[in-house]
Amino acid sequence: MGKYSRLGDFLKAQRAKEVPLSFAEIERIIGGKLPPNSPQYPAWWSNNPSNNVMTKVWLSAGFRTEQVDVKSRKVVFRRVEQMHSEPSPPAPAKKGGRHPLFGALKGLVRIAPGVDLTEPADPEWSKVYE
Repeated sequence: MGKYSRLGDFLKAQRAKEVPLSFAEIERIIGGKLPPNSPQYPAWWSNNPSNNVMTKVWLSAGFRTEQVDVKSRKVVFRRVEQMHSEPSPPAPAKKGGRHPLFGALKGLVRIAPGVDLTEPADPEWSKVYE
């Protein structure tokens, strides 16, 4: 059980589409203090899943943060309608290897027989290079 899992459980139990909470209420829910930088920086409350551990908790509970007010120390969690699952980010390229998307379009482009790809598409341009 992670430090922020209690926040995830709390959000999952909510029936409202919006759950406004103060930072103090979040600290009571998680049973501890928020990291020192979280109250100061709105970016800490962004919905980027690679942002921090707590972000992953509210996202997996089906919520996003909105109306982050660091001066008043408040945030609103809004329920996300699940239309489809979000695609996972592509795997990072191996060092010295090819990116996983290399060759993804292979076989999708067809060149008609007899077409010279080195020939200019505009006949006027061929005169420039002669």
